[in-house]
Amino acid sequence: MYKLLAKLNKIILPSFTKQGLDPIKAKKWQMALIGYRYYITCRALDN
Repeated sequence: MYKLLAKLNKIILPSFTKQGLDPIKAKKWQMALIGYRYYITCRALDN
């Protein structure tokens, strides 16, 4: 399930690292999105 979510995230959600976003200057919704993607990616790698 997490592997499917990780693939969907990669397709649908924006990549802030490619945009050169500085985490210090990120807005709250951007930080929440980064955290969500991190959580899903970690769970997908554990399986």
